[in-house]
Amino acid sequence: MSHPAPERLDRFMARAAAAYYAAPRSPFGRGGDFTTAPEISQAFGEVLGAWCAVAWQAMGRPDPVILAEAGPGRGTLMADALRAIAQVAPGFRAALRLHLVETSPALRQAQRAALGDAVAAWHDAIGALPDGPLLLLANEFLDALPIRQFVRGGDGWVERFVADGGFVEAPAEAPPPLPADAPEGVVKEVAEAALAIAAALSARVAAQGGVALLVDYGPAAPSFGDTLQAMRAHERGLDPLAEPGSRDLTAHVDFPALAAAARAAGAAVHGPLPQGLVLQRLGLMTRAAMLAQARPRLAGEILSGAERLVAAEGMGRLFKMLAIADPALPPLPGFETA
Repeated sequence: MSHPAPERLDRFMARAAAAYYAAPRSPFGRGGDFTTAPEISQAFGEVLGAWCAVAWQAMGRPDPVILAEAGPGRGTLMADALRAIAQVAPGFRAALRLHLVETSPALRQAQRAALGDAVAAWHDAIGALPDGPLLLLANEFLDALPIRQFVRGGDGWVERFVADGGFVEAPAEAPPPLPADAPEGVVKEVAEAALAIAAALSARVAAQGGVALLVDYGPAAPSFGDTLQAMRAHERGLDPLAEPGSRDLTAHVDFPALAAAARAAGAAVHGPLPQGLVLQRLGLMTRAAMLAQARPRLAGEILSGAERLVAAEGMGRLFKMLAIADPALPPLPGFETA
């Protein structure tokens, strides 16, 4: 009985993700597999919308300007952002053209329901966005992109492949640069798709103007380790190689590698900084307090949700924010060095 050839991990993940997001059910929220920041607090999308408005003004108020989101989920973040933009920067709201990067037909339908005719177009990839000045938001987008895993052996690096529901190690296929001095037995993850996106976005904003704000979980310093994880119905610790397409596969984002790729492509890099720090600087807790005051019956839920986003023991430390910007832009709100 013949067995299929071992499959490189990133190719396995890409195939599993395509099947997972093609399913008709929504993976978001309490009834799904995981909950993201926009689902936890409307203040998250509102402060990011206001942040985009300030960045647009720093860009010289281009009209038109492309406002894009990669991986928009159910459209929750963008709905909150647009509401805030309309209130605080009507000129920006009039100038922006909203483009969404989404491959899932089911999620596109949810986004259409949330955003209506505010969406100018949907795209399958960031590279398909139209030319021009750009403001791009990507919240928990990069962590779902495929990774490769390399293991340091006694004679150098080998690569992990998937075969018969488990890992096998074999000589690497065209390996990327890997640290020569790593201790034996460690795992190094490389997200070539994420690095390519960072490089392309950086070249674009350096040439055409704009900024991309990347929000995700991962280390701020170079690190080793196996971070591949699977989640279904909010249950962690599942086998990431079992039942491909039935569960959400993610890995920690290598922010130092993204920052290096962005700088090499000509962009200025702000961060990565802990999400909690940036959100506090942007006034998320103040906004949450205002919402709580306006809705006394939901005050506890509103404040606890906002606290979860900024607290170190919640999402505030593990999640980072990284801005890739046109070098001509001044320092961006929330990323002050002091």
